[in-house]
Amino acid sequence: MSPIRLLIVDDHPVVRDGLRGMFAGDPDFEVLGEAADGAEALAQAEALHPDVILMDLRMPGMDGPTAIRRFSARAGAQGVPARILVLTTYDSDSDVVPAIEAGATGYLLKDSPREELFRAVRAAYRGESVLAPSVASRLMSQWRVPAGEALSERELEVLALIAQGLNNREAAARLFISEATVKTHLVHIYTKLQVNDRAAAVAAAYERGLLTPRRK
Repeated sequence: MSPIRLLIVDDHPVVRDGLRGMFAGDPDFEVLGEAADGAEALAQAEALHPDVILMDLRMPGMDGPTAIRRFSARAGAQGVPARILVLTTYDSDSDVVPAIEAGATGYLLKDSPREELFRAVRAAYRGESVLAPSVASRLMSQWRVPAGEALSERELEVLALIAQGLNNREAAARLFISEATVKTHLVHIYTKLQVNDRAAAVAAAYERGLLTPRRK
């Protein structure tokens, strides 16, 4: 399997150097380049075609959310990769919500352990949403979905496709809805099932009889 090709976007050189060194020690990853702001990231991505972009949010010039929106627009029009994993120190509502709404695939904090970061990059590469626990809590609060409420028919459809191994983009295509809508359904599902990720959601759904194992 080819290594996952990365672009690191952060306005602090020491952060970029640290991330480059971290990923250089694992053959599953290859750092193609770095950028210090959103505008440079757009240019670098167009030239290098990374698989996953690690994106800081608060940067001089073009900030992270603006760059993510540009990437999302280009992905639809030109096929430019839009697997963007936010990696930042901020988890306030004013940071989290705009980034997710702009089209970020995941949102992680810089104090995350190395293996958690690696897992998040691999998940983002597959098109799966990965959220830091504090970020998931904020999104759940943002949508204010009561825990324990029954899943809607559409949420069950989304969960069934996730259980089959489809990523967010594939599930969106199958249901003829946007990837952002799939992410919203997943946040609702996590809240209602009181879990933090898709694997736990699928396990909880089988345990509660909401999903039936497929016959081979």
